[in-house]
Amino acid sequence: MAALTAPFPAAGADQSADPSVFVRRDGKGGARLELAVKGARCANCIAKIESGLKTMEGVTDARLNLSTGKLAVTWRDAALPPDAIVKRVIDLGYDARPYDPEAQLRNEDEDGRFLLRCMAVAGFATANVMLLSISIWAGAGDMGDATRTLFHWISGLIAIPAAFYAGRPFFRSALKSLIARHANMDVPISLAIMLALGLSIYQTAAHGENAYFDAAVALPFLLLIGRYLDHMLRRRARSAARDLVAMQAVVATRLDQDGHAHPVMARDIAVGDLIQLATGERAPVDGTIEDFDTEADVSLVTGESAPVPVTRGSLLRAGSIVTGRGVLLRAAARVEDSLVAELARVVEAGQQNRSSYVRLADRAASVYVPAVHGLALTVLVGWLITGASVPVALTNAIALLIITCPCALGLAVPAVQIVATGLLFRRGVLVKSGDALERLAEIDRAVFDKTGTLTIGRPVLRMDEVLDPAVLAAAARLARVSRHPLARALCVAAGIGPVADGAHEVPGFGVEASEGAVTRRLGRADWVGAAQGDGASSELWFRDGEAAPVRFAFDDPLRPDAGPALKAIAARGIECEMLSGDHARAAGRVAGEAGVVQWRAGVDPKEKAGYLEALAREGRRALMVGDGLNDAAALALAHVSISPGTAVDATQAAADMVLQGDTLWPIVEAVDVSRQARRRVLENFAFAAAYNAIAVPLAAAGLVTPLIAALAMASSSLIVTLNALRLRARA
Repeated sequence: MAALTAPFPAAGADQSADPSVFVRRDGKGGARLELAVKGARCANCIAKIESGLKTMEGVTDARLNLSTGKLAVTWRDAALPPDAIVKRVIDLGYDARPYDPEAQLRNEDEDGRFLLRCMAVAGFATANVMLLSISIWAGAGDMGDATRTLFHWISGLIAIPAAFYAGRPFFRSALKSLIARHANMDVPISLAIMLALGLSIYQTAAHGENAYFDAAVALPFLLLIGRYLDHMLRRRARSAARDLVAMQAVVATRLDQDGHAHPVMARDIAVGDLIQLATGERAPVDGTIEDFDTEADVSLVTGESAPVPVTRGSLLRAGSIVTGRGVLLRAAARVEDSLVAELARVVEAGQQNRSSYVRLADRAASVYVPAVHGLALTVLVGWLITGASVPVALTNAIALLIITCPCALGLAVPAVQIVATGLLFRRGVLVKSGDALERLAEIDRAVFDKTGTLTIGRPVLRMDEVLDPAVLAAAARLARVSRHPLARALCVAAGIGPVADGAHEVPGFGVEASEGAVTRRLGRADWVGAAQGDGASSELWFRDGEAAPVRFAFDDPLRPDAGPALKAIAARGIECEMLSGDHARAAGRVAGEAGVVQWRAGVDPKEKAGYLEALAREGRRALMVGDGLNDAAALALAHVSISPGTAVDATQAAADMVLQGDTLWPIVEAVDVSRQARRRVLENFAFAAAYNAIAVPLAAAGLVTPLIAALAMASSSLIVTLNALRLRARA
């Protein structure tokens, strides 16, 4: 589909507006609508929404990003109105409205606060109702009927409003699911809460001995703990596409036909427009250099931090920063067709693919709901058939619903994740998404970027060549007036010292200073009158008057622990390889020092992303480790990804984990912890299965009251949490 140019309304626009206002059309009969979907929690939700939309006539594609909640739908414009798409999503049981990134962020924050409020209310009610229940238990032999009934009513006054308030996350989800003629895990939870309240009110009104208000509030409290932990982990999974787009200039300077300069929004730049770029400005669109040779930071394309020469007539990609003299740029593409925009689309597509990953908890939950509903109905009907009264049959059915309530299942994964992420944080790894640990435990290949990942990412003066200290000091006097990365490295090697009198920078060439009849230059080889070096490393040349030029060579050294870390990763059955946008000689040197046998050089961002896609198609589960803007798309497309803490924001946003230090060894620890965490999760699931195998027959036989069921359910949750804490003890 061609570029869709109609802009969305500004952030904060009325989200209840006609969806047709938000449609982007390509002029060829195609249309695209982006919606914010609320209520989707797992891979099954993604499949249900995407498949439900694709069955509509005219819909060509539907992709839901679980991390951002954004649903992108493309269709033949004449086939159906936008309202029908929104209605279809709502009919499937989810909220849908036009997508606004800022509104989504606000809504996400509000969701967290809402869960926290519900959890606080449920916790307060649980503590107070349990105190009253303990009083009833303690005085069982001496307490009169009137006093016991009074205590039950007081418990009800606390529990009923608290359960209705704290249960809203489950009630809303269950209601939407039932309206859409589906059943999710919140349906039996809601049933258990409502039936426990109803039975407790009946028993209290009938002056019965037992009421189960404590179970009605303890149940949502324990479940909300797991729900909130899961929400906090999901919140860390930010979209990198927004950060990539931010790398483009928002405002540019456009020259009109008379040569007058006018500020213009980048989105208004048309192909053929002439854009003026000053030193330090970022190119807003892809274009060709019209007038002078210059230098630019093209790390977006190659990943290399050192500026490179850009000649007149050559293509300069959007996002590149002019570090040499200012130039004129002839726009060759619009903003939405630039390299940065294309990378943003690839990143978002990768996040959508990653969102379709079916987590362990989702797989277990897929069989839970129908099984529990069937068992509870069977118990209810069975007791009625045997002649039991309706209250007795309901009590046993409710006890079964409570005792099999998925607290242990709901906490099995979040409890382990929160312990594992805390452990890794103390070891220098920030885990941004909960299921990243599950995916990391599955990897069979690790793909590393070179610059800034295996290497430290900044040039260092090579000291293996003999350098005259006096020459180094003289060159450093010129270097101290420049912000060029190589000049900075030269200053670091020389140490603190004076600046040459009259020294000034010549953009695109170097630094020059004249003292009397002597002219000193530090910069490009051709500018100082020297031959080019061997090309194996970055270089600066210095010439003092008529003396022979002196070469300063710079390398990007390997991280000290890169070799041992890669060896340790390989020892765990994971193949290691390196992809680099640098030239073959530099890449080969780093690969040899790091002990990497498989490596490729000269790989651009699209090729990196394509390679990760190819690995996925082959069934390989690859870890991608990278730090440059050119790695963002590959990071999003990998099975799991890690970025150093020195990486740019867009790259860190695309990664699942971020290293906090300057070493690679935490990757090894992350792999070990993820595998241990997976074992703890599987143990929790095994315990939950064994617990239900024992509890279900007891509840079905009428040997368990709802109160005992609530205590058993709470105990199972405690055991699951304690098992998760074993991860901290063994790691």
